[in-house]
Amino acid sequence: MKTILGILLIIAGILGGLYVGGWLMFIQSIMQACNALDNHTLTATIVGWTIVKCMFASFVGGIIAYIGIVLGMMTMK
Repeated sequence: MKTILGILLIIAGILGGLYVGGWLMFIQSIMQACNALDNHTLTATIVGWTIVKCMFASFVGGIIAYIGIVLGMMTMK
């Protein structure tokens, strides 16, 4: 039972990292900047935040996945 819970925590951590880092911080921020460009409301602030989000997306996603993996491994012991 502990092994199954550990594996589920590992999977949840990886999926959470992909969702937050890949979707929320990377893809969605680029899509918001593209929508602002289409609506002629693109500002330097939007461009700046999009760049910052894209730069930190892999770091944040990796940290979330790492926490999930560590918790899963600790649960399996």
